[in-house]
Amino acid sequence: MKIAFVGKGGSGKTTLSSLFIRHLAATGAPVVAVDADINQHLGAALGLDDREAAALPAMGERLPLIKDYLRGSNPRIDSARTMIKTTPPGEGSRLLRVCESNPVYDACARPVELDGGAVRLMVTGPFTDSDLGVACYHSKTGAVELFLNHLVDGPDEYVVVDMTAGSDSFASGMFTRFDITFLVAEPTRKGVSVYRQYKEYARDFGVILKVVGNKVQGQDDLDFLRAEVGDDLLVTIGHSDWVRSMEKGRPPRFELLEDANQLALRRLRTAVDATYELRDWERYTRQMVHFHLKNAGSWGNERTGADLAAQIDPGFVLGESVSTCPGDNSRLTPTA
Repeated sequence: MKIAFVGKGGSGKTTLSSLFIRHLAATGAPVVAVDADINQHLGAALGLDDREAAALPAMGERLPLIKDYLRGSNPRIDSARTMIKTTPPGEGSRLLRVCESNPVYDACARPVELDGGAVRLMVTGPFTDSDLGVACYHSKTGAVELFLNHLVDGPDEYVVVDMTAGSDSFASGMFTRFDITFLVAEPTRKGVSVYRQYKEYARDFGVILKVVGNKVQGQDDLDFLRAEVGDDLLVTIGHSDWVRSMEKGRPPRFELLEDANQLALRRLRTAVDATYELRDWERYTRQMVHFHLKNAGSWGNERTGADLAAQIDPGFVLGESVSTCPGDNSRLTPTA
């Protein structure tokens, strides 16, 4: 199951996504965690120190390797150079599974131990001074979009993505790549403004959007959120001494997280698992094609010098029954 955490800067989405990742890991579920935010804080929220977080391999810097591996033997893609962030898989492409070993994970993922469990952590990489004026952050998140486009995940497998703040993800089709999107909102006018943007943009794409109210201090805050977001409000999170300790770099054992917040995390997982029966792989593939054609026409064809529409395999539908590219070296192994 693919889950996005979004929200305005400072809303607490990285903290909430890290708590949910810890919750999943504590149950023994296989998890791939992805930091796709321009501010790379997920590693620290999962307990890495500054040195460990800085040593994480950046997906954006390994884009040629990612493209070359995913291209496989797909005859519609002439070379990795002509792949862009929206290139969809087709016959011969290599697909990725949550519980496997492959060159993409070897190059871009690192295990993080969490209270006896472990998750794979992948990061886009920070937006550095050398990028200013010459690069767009979407060139880095493009690696995440390719990863999601070629990912085949099943029930009880989880890919949790901490997205960039605000509505930046709508610059591509990445917002359609998830089974469910949790929007973290504070009980303020600014806090719900991103919710309104997401709700409007995602309206025509079947995006399942649920609001997690954060920093809720009383009934007035709760009433405000209910009035602003209605039935999309799923759970609320209040003050947490556990989180305060975690933010100081001294998290207690995860089982000591407050009961109310543990309950909220269980409700998040229940909402995630309920979306499995709603999966429509044909629509998912169709949306990939839609955004690929849109990006090809607006900039991709000119940049690559190729007709990127020709990369679309009209008979291909991504799904759990699709096998990986014959001859690849992937093998299914536990994540933890």
